[in-house]
Amino acid sequence: MTKYALRESALDLLTRIGEQGGFSHVLLDREISKQKLSRQDGALLTEIVYGTLQRRDLIDYSIQPYIAKQKKIKPWVRWLLYMSVYQMVFLERVPDHAIIHEAVEISKKRGHKGISSFMNGVLRNVQRKGVQSLDKIEDPVERMAIETSHPQWLVNRWVDQYGMETTKEMCEANNQHLPMSLRVQPLRISREEAMKQLQEDGYRVEESALSPQGFLVLEGAILSHSLFQEGYVTVQDQSSMLVAEMMDLERGLSVLDACSAPGGKTTHIAEKMEDEGEVVAYDLHEKKAKLVSKKAEQLQLTSITASQADSRKLGEKHTPGTFDRILLDAPCSGLGVLRGKPDIKYHKKEEDIFSLRKIQDDLLREVAPLLKPGGKIVYSTCTVDRHENEEAVKHFLKENPDFEVDPAFFKELPEALQESQGLTEIGLQLFPQDWDTDGFFLTRLYKK
Repeated sequence: MTKYALRESALDLLTRIGEQGGFSHVLLDREISKQKLSRQDGALLTEIVYGTLQRRDLIDYSIQPYIAKQKKIKPWVRWLLYMSVYQMVFLERVPDHAIIHEAVEISKKRGHKGISSFMNGVLRNVQRKGVQSLDKIEDPVERMAIETSHPQWLVNRWVDQYGMETTKEMCEANNQHLPMSLRVQPLRISREEAMKQLQEDGYRVEESALSPQGFLVLEGAILSHSLFQEGYVTVQDQSSMLVAEMMDLERGLSVLDACSAPGGKTTHIAEKMEDEGEVVAYDLHEKKAKLVSKKAEQLQLTSITASQADSRKLGEKHTPGTFDRILLDAPCSGLGVLRGKPDIKYHKKEEDIFSLRKIQDDLLREVAPLLKPGGKIVYSTCTVDRHENEEAVKHFLKENPDFEVDPAFFKELPEALQESQGLTEIGLQLFPQDWDTDGFFLTRLYKK
């Protein structure tokens, strides 16, 4: 692919994600496959798209002095400016003159002379005079929000909940590349064996401290490797692997996974039980439930039954006291996964947190009766907001005195997490800066 066509692809993706709310990771994977990009081109396209999205607000602030206040700019022109400035400021491989030349050529092709001279003018100013300094911003929270490109309402919430230092670390971590992490299918291959094969094929890998099945791929495109293609390993973030590790599983149990798609945690549960017992998985959407079945098939697991249902109505399908274990990986704001899905931070609003919390409360209340006495529920989310995490669990415990936080949960956490800053009496909050993972919350509740 010519570098010129690659920049056009990046612009198309950014405009779709930024304006129409497409999911960055999905559209990017699709584009790399469709264009059959080489490893190098795929990496550059990913870098431009993710980098521009991650730094959008900072770039916008940086170029304000060079744009007339009243000027109305078409969305594609704005995104072309953003991605060009991102490359000029944050990437060293491509010289500025080449970036400016390509941006001007794309402007000519897609617009008219006026647009290409505007593009040329703004980018030449950035090249000559540099970008606007953040020093004029006196309010430290506002400055942090712009410097790390996070909406100010979100930074305010995090500062209230965790203080300035943790918030700054979290915002900075969200703009770092998230390494790919994998889980082995242990009934087919050991972690040592999988890592050895990949190392022999030139990949750089290291063990995860959070799951004995997990490891990180620091270098190398895994999706084209036979281990992935043939279902010996699957992609899953380390924080998400912690869920099945903390469910206190053994062979032969009956387990409910109430919100199961795309199936990473569901299949991990089946693996932990050596594919003996039953894992009953539901998702609100038929299409997503099918993804879970497909994932189970890929990994050659037969103990999983996945189907469509609203888990707030599972009392109509199952009698009380049916399951030994329940996983409620609740729908949430997703504010812990901004490293891999940077577009989320621009699309979410503060009120989303409160409307999602209502769904979380309903789900907990409705699935709890399906647990046997002596059984355990793991509640998890991929967010870092206390309202959806600790406060949701406290609310549930207050309404359900026959449940308590399982004291054994804390003793069974991996050694690496025993001193974690995110441990409270309610559960564990992982921050993205902690273990090169997503931000994630989990706890385990015991039915007396």
